[in-house]
Amino acid sequence: MPFSSREWHLAARPVGEPKPADFSFVSTTVPDPGPGQVVVRNDFVSVDPYMRGRMNEGESYIPQFELGEVMTGSAVGTVFASQAQAIPVGSTVTHFLGWREYALLDADALQIVDTSLAPASAYLGVLGTTGLTAWAALKDTAPVKGGDVVFVSGAAGAVGSVAGQLARKLGAAKVIGSAGGPAKAQRLTEHYGFDAALDYREGDIGARLSEAAPEGIDVYFDNVGGDHLDAALATMNLNGRIALVGAISGYNATELPPGPAHLPLAIGKRITLRGMNVGDHAHLADEFVPQAAAWLKDGSLVADETVIDGIEQAVDAFLSLMRGGNTGKMLVRLQYS
Repeated sequence: MPFSSREWHLAARPVGEPKPADFSFVSTTVPDPGPGQVVVRNDFVSVDPYMRGRMNEGESYIPQFELGEVMTGSAVGTVFASQAQAIPVGSTVTHFLGWREYALLDADALQIVDTSLAPASAYLGVLGTTGLTAWAALKDTAPVKGGDVVFVSGAAGAVGSVAGQLARKLGAAKVIGSAGGPAKAQRLTEHYGFDAALDYREGDIGARLSEAAPEGIDVYFDNVGGDHLDAALATMNLNGRIALVGAISGYNATELPPGPAHLPLAIGKRITLRGMNVGDHAHLADEFVPQAAAWLKDGSLVADETVIDGIEQAVDAFLSLMRGGNTGKMLVRLQYS
């Protein structure tokens, strides 16, 4: 019989910071699976900064959300009904139809995950695209070499917290991170093993980065853009590498922000600035996932989660994420009566 489900739609394209009125919470019916299909009951759905760009009109590297239609994103759940022999009922799977309780999918649109390696939620974070983004950026986009000084912005978030730890595993001699507020900054050094932490709310990130890295930095993992990118350019050593992963400081901007004032330094310093999209690095997953799972098990890799309960709280979770309300991966855990 069809499944009753609740889901989130984009009701209006946000101008500046999104507000609850830009979304609508809708009850719907999910049909029984046909041949080669399954119905998944979502257990966790992911909310991520990149979703802000999908709320805007216009082309991007990933399709925009359509007005009046259910939104999408990464999720992990349990197969509730199946007409696909290779995906039996009870399987734990990941897929891209989040922002809802139940999802109807073709079998080739999901992937079974091994919960004996790590909890299911980890496949939305450190063992999913979050962790792979950090790994690919530091392996391919801005490769870390032995003895490097590495700076990670947004270092208490899902990607940044993992990136700092992976930089160390790749041979970095010193890892510096930025985060918002004293508690998060303290967590960088005491929990994730960073050598130095900068609370960007204290101001003048450039001066404080220079103080933390008098020897300069070799690699910058950029989640923030804006003043952080400018500070990294000013502090970068000869032949430095910058991975442009995110620019959350400008995601709610209503007009283009000014470019970094220190960009001309990239010429004389021979700095490489390279954008990255995790979709270009899927080939690294087979290498990364088992290795990261082993590090999680032996405790040498720490992956925090901020979990909000209830699909009805998904928008609030997203808005909190965009204001820095998370440590590690922001997830919504679904509850069923």
